[in-house]
Amino acid sequence: MTEALGLWMYPLLVALGALSGTYGTLIGAGGGILLVPALSLLYPHDSPNAIASISLAVVFFNTVSSTIAYGYMHRLDYRAGLLFAAVAAPGGILGAYTTSFLSRWTFELAFSALVLSLATFISFRPSPRPQNPRVHAYETTHALVDVKGNHYRYSFNPRRGMLLSFAIGWISSMFGMGGGAFYVSMLVYLLHFPLLIATATSLLMLMLISPILSTAHVIAGDFTHDVLRTLFLSLGVLVGAQVGVRLSQRLGGAIVIRVLAGGLALIGIRLAIHAFEN
Repeated sequence: MTEALGLWMYPLLVALGALSGTYGTLIGAGGGILLVPALSLLYPHDSPNAIASISLAVVFFNTVSSTIAYGYMHRLDYRAGLLFAAVAAPGGILGAYTTSFLSRWTFELAFSALVLSLATFISFRPSPRPQNPRVHAYETTHALVDVKGNHYRYSFNPRRGMLLSFAIGWISSMFGMGGGAFYVSMLVYLLHFPLLIATATSLLMLMLISPILSTAHVIAGDFTHDVLRTLFLSLGVLVGAQVGVRLSQRLGGAIVIRVLAGGLALIGIRLAIHAFEN
């Protein structure tokens, strides 16, 4: 496929970066959930480590752009984001080395199963449950006011969040997607963060850990000919991230959840089909 596209490859990468940046920022996923299957289709002969390295490097540029915008909107929970990112990084380093032992067929099939499982979970539980007003002794309470004056107050178990962050860091780094979709699901469904705070904070976490995970993949694998691909994809995501931030202000939480679930399902099905075609 790469040879047939020829000179059109780099403009296509810019467009792919813009699309993944818009979609990833909207759902708080950084774009890796879309980039990994797309790159697997465009570069069928590349190793899983090379694909994961490109994806995580591009995710970093996407998250920098979107985190700055969400910071201006006062939607970032800095304390939670820093805490969870600190424990996700070691898990991500472990995942980077795990990727070295996966074949392309195993990589694609396992990734599709992971994505479809998450899409199914979100589809059957599309609306987060209202939080119990009672705050337990092992929970902490955070409060935020965004730039529009909206008040957010929520309580969560930080120990549970740290344990889940480590596990998500390991699994997501193994598949090179950053883990934003899983972090959003964790924050919303298991820690009861408001959706708009969860999507923004997830991107903050990805901004902090993606350079570490990308470096781990470079050390564990091969990144010699992927600099140009990363550059053109990054040009696209810088634009797409800002589009995603603006769309998040116009779309309701229910629509964002449906976009997240629908996109994950399509990606998972397509990648599973591609795995069995080879």
